[in-house]
Amino acid sequence: MADLEVPNELRREAKEHDMYLHPIDRDTYELFFGPQHMATENFSIILKMDGNRIEKAIVNPGFLHRGFEKLAEGRPYFTNIALLLRICVPESDVPENIYSMAVDEIVGWEVPERAIWIRTTVLEMARVSAWMFWIMGFGNEIGLYTPGQWAAAYRERFMRLYEELTGGRVYHIYTVPGGVRRDIPGDRWLRQLRDTVEYVKGKMKDFDEILFDNYITFERTEGVGVMDKRFALKHAVTGPNLRATGVPYDVRKDDPYYLYDQLDFEVPVLKEGDSLARVLIRRYELEQDLYILEQLLDMGPPSGPYMVQDARLKALPRFKPPKGDAYAHVESTKGDFGAYVVSDGSHKPYRVHVRGPSQSHGVTVLEELLKGARLADVPVILKTLDNCPPDIDR
Repeated sequence: MADLEVPNELRREAKEHDMYLHPIDRDTYELFFGPQHMATENFSIILKMDGNRIEKAIVNPGFLHRGFEKLAEGRPYFTNIALLLRICVPESDVPENIYSMAVDEIVGWEVPERAIWIRTTVLEMARVSAWMFWIMGFGNEIGLYTPGQWAAAYRERFMRLYEELTGGRVYHIYTVPGGVRRDIPGDRWLRQLRDTVEYVKGKMKDFDEILFDNYITFERTEGVGVMDKRFALKHAVTGPNLRATGVPYDVRKDDPYYLYDQLDFEVPVLKEGDSLARVLIRRYELEQDLYILEQLLDMGPPSGPYMVQDARLKALPRFKPPKGDAYAHVESTKGDFGAYVVSDGSHKPYRVHVRGPSQSHGVTVLEELLKGARLADVPVILKTLDNCPPDIDR
């Protein structure tokens, strides 16, 4: 049978098309990863690709920039709570707390013991809820959808508790300077929280079997996105990402706040520094957070007020703290999260600066870890770093 001849016109079009996809003057091509990709969450990376390998990664944020810090300078102190919590949606109680703690210090308030217990409990609930949210995302990115659906259902239990406590499911606007906005609903709510903690604790073996001990998880994460201790410290890495490189730093242990110096818990540490280590650290920390909630429930909330008794609070929204400045930070699931607040004596902050972990994890660190990785590794590295894009765009 004679060979079929391709018309010259089609040959020319094919040649031009091939030159467009694979330019002769270079071996790489550009690929825009996000912000439409579900792994990036309103975030974009420009990838310089050589085949399936990444030659260079350029972080391209700015898709949801809101100017949180500058906006906070033009708003009364208490109204900033509803603004700043949007810096990290999956764990919105963290910005509430760091800002309120800083204002408490400027004013010189001693927050009531009952409010301290509630704040600690709310932060640990936020951590467990954020771990569930992370499992949802990570499971979906590696094709293990079942544990992600479980996690969504378990997170819903905490969201219902939040709704009854604060009136909101995602944005709570609950922790405020001087204490909390309202008291816990009562013993029934405490029993529901304990039941929820025990329920999720009993599901850990299922997560292990389907997700954390699954060979697919190991195949997709082991040896991927490796960073060592020296690199992590140089680039201001904190939280689970730092502990996955062998550094046992946790703000709750190293600079205790609230009730953490009275609680018994371990700080999980691994030394491999790869995506698998970051995954397993988060699994161990989820277990520790459930244990902390059990201890807090065993303590029970102390009696007394849930808000400071101060005549200045009657002047809202014209509340004016004295001149001064303060920095406060907590251990979030994303890492060391802090806020620096400066007061000039007026009813609005002179300066609010947030030190969020995603600024370092989601820019320089991400760019470095993506070099030489495969295209399929991008969502894995992104999810194991666990960034909050609004924190980068704050």
